[in-house]
Amino acid sequence: MIYVDHCDTTELRRRWASDPNVDEAKIEVDAVWRSNPLRESIAAVAGADTRLDYVIASHVIEHVPNLIGWLQELSGVLKERGSLRLAVPDKRYTFDILRNTTTLAEVFDGHVRQRKVPSSSRVLDFALNSVEVDCQKAWRNGLDLASLRHMYTHERAIRLAQEAEHNGTYHDVHCWVFTPASFASLMLELARDGLLEFGCERLVVTQRDTFEFFVHMTHSPDPTERVRSWQIVAEAEQKQDFSAIG
Repeated sequence: MIYVDHCDTTELRRRWASDPNVDEAKIEVDAVWRSNPLRESIAAVAGADTRLDYVIASHVIEHVPNLIGWLQELSGVLKERGSLRLAVPDKRYTFDILRNTTTLAEVFDGHVRQRKVPSSSRVLDFALNSVEVDCQKAWRNGLDLASLRHMYTHERAIRLAQEAEHNGTYHDVHCWVFTPASFASLMLELARDGLLEFGCERLVVTQRDTFEFFVHMTHSPDPTERVRSWQIVAEAEQKQDFSAIG
């Protein structure tokens, strides 16, 4: 097993040292992935010809500034038919509840610009709209959306965005916002455009009183198979969303 992170063991332990819920001594990073290609990071610890059977990323995809590039790099280190397993926050039950789901144009913009850090627009969208949310109340329609407490002031949101825009400062924000249905629809569009080399094996919808859903993806050489797999899931998820509304 290879543990990959955006910073090394020393830095990661320092960041978590003040959290009583984390035993920082157990943190061990094998490979650091920053601006270098993921394949190089893996090769440095496991050899140039290494291909992985599976990759697990829990609450990572929403943070990556270039979503398409990130998925393409993961496909580049997996074996054919290798598996990518994702845990993804569902915006309806998290601090992202007021934000709009991510659009294809926003994802394309991050890819065209080859973003290495979140853009000022992503930072602003996160900071201006993040609110404190009780997950259980959200499930029971017990939230007054207009009265939710915002996590950032406007002044701080502007300051963070200025740092990102003018200094290239990395701020750890949710660049992308999903529900199971919006995620499946977005992946379908990427597959149709030939920008996604993963098909969907399974999508496990958000369970009651939780705030995340799970996606099992398979590295597939067949474009038609990839599109069809996402089409099946996207159609099923849209029906579930419409049922919930009705």
